[in-house]
Amino acid sequence: MNLFLDSFWRAAMYCLHPRVIALSILPLVIMAAISLGLGYFFWDSALMAVRGNLESFELVGTMVRWLEGLGLGNLRLVLAPVLLLFVAIPVIVIVSLLFVAIFMTPAMVALVAERRFAQLERKKGGSLLASVLWSLGSTLLAVIALLLSIPLWLIPPLILVLPPLIWGWLTYRVMCYDALADHASSEERRQIFKAHRAPLLGIGVLSGYLGAAPSLIWASGAMFVAMAPILVPVAIWIYTLVFAFSSLWFAHYTLAALEQLRRQNSALAPDLLAPEAIKMIATDKPLDAPTT
Repeated sequence: MNLFLDSFWRAAMYCLHPRVIALSILPLVIMAAISLGLGYFFWDSALMAVRGNLESFELVGTMVRWLEGLGLGNLRLVLAPVLLLFVAIPVIVIVSLLFVAIFMTPAMVALVAERRFAQLERKKGGSLLASVLWSLGSTLLAVIALLLSIPLWLIPPLILVLPPLIWGWLTYRVMCYDALADHASSEERRQIFKAHRAPLLGIGVLSGYLGAAPSLIWASGAMFVAMAPILVPVAIWIYTLVFAFSSLWFAHYTLAALEQLRRQNSALAPDLLAPEAIKMIATDKPLDAPTT
């Protein structure tokens, strides 16, 4: 718990570092350009497709007529744009996470290591290719889980639980690997994943709930669809900052856990060698003599 809280406040303070703020600009620019570009070229056609599909459902038609009876007929005009925006949310979240992992996490891990763990040996247990494959595989599993869980969202409490859990699991998988890729060996990474699975997953889930903050932006977008060109970049920037904070939190936690693991291994080394030393002394052999 001490490590959990210590890494939390350190990550919060590091978010104010000029280098972190500067690094958050690149994913924002890339994601905003992609989102606005796709919206410029495909928004109208996608909107027509959604409206066509909605009109083909009798249940939707009944609901629209009911709204018109209540004097809320104008809501049908924003129904398709709102649905389209909410379909785009998971895509934006996942791509934002991947961009942060690619462009920000290595630099922020280097910043944390430089300022706190300068003496920590780099064992290069991961690689860029392995990181990309790990992230893509984890993302695929998260997307499958997200799609399978959609029917459960109709149960009111679960919509507040399942998506953050899935985002949290994905954040935990991606951020932990990238945070340890440069410093930990493969065996050390597995040991940390096993020994600290619950706190690391907790960090991921809390990050998932923090990632729900842009939902307020999307709620505004539901009422002011015309402001989407402004609201989308703002939401993307919030996602970027949340994932940047998560990346710093994981970096502080995992590197401190790695340092503790190596201290424990160093402390255990003499105890493991002691029986062998006693045996050699008893047989009048030098300590460096080979044994049979």
